[in-house]
Amino acid sequence: MPADNALPNFPPGAFAKEDPGDDADFYVEARLVTHIDDAAIAALTGFYRQALPPGGVVLDLMSSWVSHLPDEVAYGEVIGHGMNAEELAANPRLDRWFIQDLNQDPVLPLAEASLDAAMICVGVQYLQQPVAVLADIARVLRPGAPLVISFSNRCFPTKAVAVWRNSGPQSHTRLVDLYLRAAGFAAIEIHRLLDGRDSDPMTVVVGRT
Repeated sequence: MPADNALPNFPPGAFAKEDPGDDADFYVEARLVTHIDDAAIAALTGFYRQALPPGGVVLDLMSSWVSHLPDEVAYGEVIGHGMNAEELAANPRLDRWFIQDLNQDPVLPLAEASLDAAMICVGVQYLQQPVAVLADIARVLRPGAPLVISFSNRCFPTKAVAVWRNSGPQSHTRLVDLYLRAAGFAAIEIHRLLDGRDSDPMTVVVGRT
């Protein structure tokens, strides 16, 4: 796949994957596991507790059977997105959910300015059109609403894009920052929740519309 059109300085192949097969085939089997360890989950949940508005409508993009939201916080609605129906159906925090391959179609089936927050947990590395996807998230967020993107050092390497696979943690942070700026986000914040010495590392990058 060529570089994202919004990132013209990236070389051809920057957003290619080792496994070019249909993502729907890769995700057809449910994986009812967590993709970060307990300490990283706890750190992310703590961040969500502060960053996501109670009572708000939130979108959990690239979700699965867990959303890592704080148990004691009630949200107006939690909308889930993912690639596996069994995983999403098993997630008790989701009020509704939908299946969509964002690498094929980056336009979300949601109304403009209808969300109070959105999050992508350990999934940004799989986006082949990251700026297009994030720009559409900006469309559906209300003014000032946060997009919380979190990542660690784990991934399915054959499905992560080349520019992510071939760079390290510091570069990953700069890359997400670049994606957000190119998609029109501002007031970008970087939070290194865990350094990885005693657990999985955890970094959060927040952009606001």
